Amino acid sequence: MLDAGGGGGFGKMAASMKGLQQAAADGSFAVSETGGKALLVAIREMAKWVDDNIADLGTLSRSPQLGSSHGAEAMKPYVREVATDQQGFLTMLREFRASLVDAEAGVVGAMNNYRHIESSVESTFRV
Repeated sequence: MLDAGGGGGFGKMAASMKGLQQAAADGSFAVSETGGKALLVAIREMAKWVDDNIADLGTLSRSPQLGSSHGAEAMKPYVREVATDQQGFLTMLREFRASLVDAEAGVVGAMNNYRHIESSVESTFRV
C-alpha cells in the first residue's frame, strides 16, 4: 500500500526500543531504580492493553459489512488492506507489542547499569 504521509510510526518506535536495549547492553544508558520501575509499569501496562485488545481489533482484518453497492464493493478490500498490509495498523501494532519486550529488557539492563555505577562510585568513598 502506498504510504503518502511517510508513516512508519510504530515501526520507528520498534527500532527505537531495540536501540534502547542495545544502549543498555553496551552500558551507554542507565536509569535509577525509581525511574526504571516507573518505565516498567508503563511498558507492562501498554503490553497488557495490546494483549487485551488485539483480538477485538482483529475484526479490522475481515471484510467490512458496507453493503453491496458498487462503491461498497470497491471499498471493502481497501479497508481490510489498511489494517493488514505490510504497514497496516494490525501489522504495526504486533510489531509494537514485540518491541515492548525489547524496551523492558532495555530498562532492566539500564537499571543494572545504574546499580553497577552506583556501587563503583560508592566504593571510591569507602575508607
